[in-house]
Amino acid sequence: MSVGSYRQFCPVAMAAEVLCCRWTLLLVRELMLGSVHFNDLRRGVPRMSSALLAKRLKELEAAGVVERRPPPHAGDAHEYHLTQAGRELRPIVEAVGVWGQRWVTTEATLRHLDANLLMWDIRRNVQPDPAPAARTTIQFIFCDRPAAERNYWLVVEQGHEVDLCTVDPGFDVDLYVATDLRTLTEVWLGYMDLAQAKDSGAVRLTGSREHEIEFRTWLHLSAFAAVKKQVASPQLLMAAS
Repeated sequence: MSVGSYRQFCPVAMAAEVLCCRWTLLLVRELMLGSVHFNDLRRGVPRMSSALLAKRLKELEAAGVVERRPPPHAGDAHEYHLTQAGRELRPIVEAVGVWGQRWVTTEATLRHLDANLLMWDIRRNVQPDPAPAARTTIQFIFCDRPAAERNYWLVVEQGHEVDLCTVDPGFDVDLYVATDLRTLTEVWLGYMDLAQAKDSGAVRLTGSREHEIEFRTWLHLSAFAAVKKQVASPQLLMAAS
């Protein structure tokens, strides 16, 4: 799969040939998190071209890590699922994430802000339990971003998956979340507490108290948010940047 083989019988080298191509591990991460359609995978790796995504999926399929399934209903898109070999990568991917959260410095991490990726991550970690009796719409406003990345809407409705819209869905907004991209990324990664961000004015929540409580209850942070930071070496900081 890689451009050049390591030409070593070592299992680490053989695994690296499958998994260490650019974007491959992130693609496995997206499949682990439940994305099964091509367009959803694209939203999880927004800087990856469609052509490269298709190429990597074919490579992972050939390696026995991914299987391509026919659409469950006529007119639906094909689905991509991890095989048993792919599912066994979960602890490896999680360990890499824990290492990155612990050892890559906060400043190095926050150099790579991405509103689309952040909102996609937030969307799939919103767990409305119990589900609201009526549809709830939450609008996020990034005051520091250009118009194309300024407004996002989460639509929470009983019996439906949480929907993320980049175009106004036309529903009445129940809660507005106004902030800057860096602040919400810090909250998402566990660098800053949401209550702390609100008290400082870095995050402004506008809506009923009931909807604010629902939002706080529904929003589950990054799976790595609880990992405690360590002081990284200058060499590691340079590599991460």
